Amino acid sequence: MSVGAAWPSLLVHRQWLQHETERLLAFGANAPNEGGAAWLDDDGMPDPSQPVGTWVTARMVHVYAVGHLLGIPGCRPLAQRALTGLTGPLHDDDHGGWFPRRDPDGTVAPEKRCYDHAFVVLAATSAAAAGLAGAGAVLDEALAVLGDRFWDDEAGLFVEAWNADFTRLDDYRGVNANMHAVEALMAAADATGDDEWLHRASRIAGFVVGQARQHGWRIPEHFGPDWTPDLRYHDDRRDDPFLPYGATVGHALEWSRLLLHLEAAGASGEQWLEAARSLYAVARQDGWFADGAPGFVYTTDWDGTPVVRRRFHWVVAEAVAAAAALAQRTGEAAYEEDYARWWDYAATSLIDRERGSWHHELDSANRPAHTVWRGKPDLYHALQATLIPRLPLAPSLATAVARGLLR
Repeated sequence: MSVGAAWPSLLVHRQWLQHETERLLAFGANAPNEGGAAWLDDDGMPDPSQPVGTWVTARMVHVYAVGHLLGIPGCRPLAQRALTGLTGPLHDDDHGGWFPRRDPDGTVAPEKRCYDHAFVVLAATSAAAAGLAGAGAVLDEALAVLGDRFWDDEAGLFVEAWNADFTRLDDYRGVNANMHAVEALMAAADATGDDEWLHRASRIAGFVVGQARQHGWRIPEHFGPDWTPDLRYHDDRRDDPFLPYGATVGHALEWSRLLLHLEAAGASGEQWLEAARSLYAVARQDGWFADGAPGFVYTTDWDGTPVVRRRFHWVVAEAVAAAAALAQRTGEAAYEEDYARWWDYAATSLIDRERGSWHHELDSANRPAHTVWRGKPDLYHALQATLIPRLPLAPSLATAVARGLLR
């Protein structure tokens, strides 16, 4: 076994991961407030020009609840403070569910999105594991809204968006929200003991694997109301931060890991390992060093040609986590060496030792950029990359930490 392959088992490396966990949590400490979680600038200070988003707030609840479960002092009150945004300003007291954001002038976006509700479920499961006040009620409502309003049982998938009072359903269907719903549903199955959530996660993943297999293991992200893929969607907005054109390299890496969590949780329906290997291999082939410079490109066309060449921090975080999961599942040195390679890149290009956290965006020459992402609002991907290599593939992250399974 090479030095690189030995990293995940080295005591010093595990200590380095723990230090990075704590460094990230320290950076985000100014985000939680009584209205949710603020969008942070490059120095970790709230940016008053940005809205308070439900997805950012829910992710902050999740990471600081996990921080509390890790035994890091100060994380519990931060998680509790962020949770007040989900029980207060971001919640729709009239029609139920959560608005996507509250703008600086106090207005709310008049819609309800599956993406946000999936993260509220994830946040509530972690908050409940951490014993936060009110977490159980948030989890009950979030699961009810996600299951009753967004679940399409005939398709075995979640729809994307409603208007505020759930009377008008958008025609767009998407995979990104469903991907995060899979993570949330696995956490909900652990939190509630109800395997129906795991069954739904398996149905979603089976559909995505089938689509990926038909398209050379590149995942179609965008669909019409009958779940027919639209391979030209957002051709005019190719660098959209959530719904870009083409195949999203980071999502293939993220799915490869999620499939292994599903397998470990006992989900049936697919050859999860075979699919995880294939998704990872094509994402690695298409994305890494694709334009002659280190890093993963953001998106590719359907033949693997790079489309958006900027590098985003979350893609590398998911590459780290996917390589760690595949190495744990297979014991193969190639994945362990990839794991070390991705961390080397993160350490030299993404981790911001001067101002904190990780640069969220780099240009194609690996210089910090702000074309798509302004500031550093997100700890979720990077923090999980420091934890997943030290955890078993099941149970889900917060439950595993609560059970003392972190190495």
